[in-house]
Amino acid sequence: MKFELRGITKRFPGVVANDGVNLHVSTGEVLALIGENGAGKSTLMNVLYGLYRADEGELLIDGKPSHFSSPADAIAAGIGMVHQHFMLVPVMTVAENVVLGVEPTGRFGSLDIDEARRMVREVSDKYSLELDPDAVIEDLSVGVRQRVEIVKVLMRDAKIVVFDEPTAVLTPSEILEFFEIVRSLVAAGRGVIFITHKLKEALSVADRINVLRRGKVVGEALPKNTSESQIAEMMVGRAVQLVVDKTEAVPRESMLDVRNVTVVEPDGRVVVDDVTFEVRVGEIVGVAGVQGNGQTELVEAIAGLRRAASGSIVLGGRDITTDSPRERHEAGMAHIPEDRQRQGLVTDLSIVENLVLTRYHDSEFSSGIRMKWDVAKTRAKELVAAYDIRTTDPAQPASTLSGGNQQKVIVARELSREIRLAVAAQPTRGIDVGSIEYVHAQIVKERDAGRAVLVVSTELDEVMSLADRVLVMYRGRIVADVDPKKVSHMDIGLYMAGSRPSGAVA
Repeated sequence: MKFELRGITKRFPGVVANDGVNLHVSTGEVLALIGENGAGKSTLMNVLYGLYRADEGELLIDGKPSHFSSPADAIAAGIGMVHQHFMLVPVMTVAENVVLGVEPTGRFGSLDIDEARRMVREVSDKYSLELDPDAVIEDLSVGVRQRVEIVKVLMRDAKIVVFDEPTAVLTPSEILEFFEIVRSLVAAGRGVIFITHKLKEALSVADRINVLRRGKVVGEALPKNTSESQIAEMMVGRAVQLVVDKTEAVPRESMLDVRNVTVVEPDGRVVVDDVTFEVRVGEIVGVAGVQGNGQTELVEAIAGLRRAASGSIVLGGRDITTDSPRERHEAGMAHIPEDRQRQGLVTDLSIVENLVLTRYHDSEFSSGIRMKWDVAKTRAKELVAAYDIRTTDPAQPASTLSGGNQQKVIVARELSREIRLAVAAQPTRGIDVGSIEYVHAQIVKERDAGRAVLVVSTELDEVMSLADRVLVMYRGRIVADVDPKKVSHMDIGLYMAGSRPSGAVA
């Protein structure tokens, strides 16, 4: 069975998300759709799945034109989609979630839960997905929740299964398990479309690779005949350095000292549990972990965005535990937040305004009663050039920039002053490999200039390549403190999942 998209164009106000895209996939193969955020991958798949209607182009199934007005039409035609953010009801069981919308009924129209359990077991056993029909979703790991989504799709007899960034929140061992699931689906005659920006994964699991850039297909490749660097060049239009270039760290005195810090949510949940570590001058400490294990709350406590319930935070010998974000900023802390649009920028303001957003009150930019706009504009032009921010005019709103260039604005603002500590949370989330290369270089430059650097990322490759020392968080606690040169990705993955590698010291 062959599904084909021909000449697909999808426009949004001011944006052409897909521009004359041609793409095809057949049952029995894996097609990797590669491209950075904003390349048009998810939009194209939402057209295929019936969530969007294309402005131009057509969909063909085995050569015959088809029209989807809703996901129900796509499902009926044999297309299933596992979204990046799972569509599950946390308080319901696996069986209840899987049959939602296609419930088997007994007398008087009530749910036949025994039949629902049988259906789940039948499909999960056929594809070796190992699911307990009576398990409650909120008690399951991310990897097992993904299996539930896959069973939902297969229950509806999908011939083509679309996975949107399926490995974004999985541990390394869960990623390997996912690849085995993909291979079993293909062996059973299903087709798979695998949306990703991770080059290694696409090369390891795909039969074919299509590369999107700015809404267009700019390349097609067979994994056996191509390399990561060639795919990266297609993605950004130039050669890219994929390996972080850095020398051996020479750590000195402690700069950030976090002692017994605990963070409690308003509902009483402990999200950071008695965490202790230090970051020294001249080193990059990375924090790894599956999203939702307390990393966000830890960074917010260090940056002053939330109060620690107990413990202390010391910066360069000064206790900043109760200091405001501005006081921490003035003490020499730079903060690159994990969500650039919600926490890092005011997107309606200009690039100039965003570049001085944390320093507008300084004497350099303020006379006390009014801004020195000429000084701010001159400084902005210097930073735009120095940090390679792609814009025609710094007076433009930050909202007009690509994700990578928005991230560069934040990096420029935070690192272009005298600092002692840089705290970078998800510093390259959703940006292209060219911008990733640049941001990584700036982080290493700060370390080499004698700053202490804390990097928090759910991208294990990023943590392992950038960090001189890696901390692993699991359920709010630091469960490992390791040298990335002496452990494997799988070892770190075991710690991320709450296990311990064989031979590890307790």
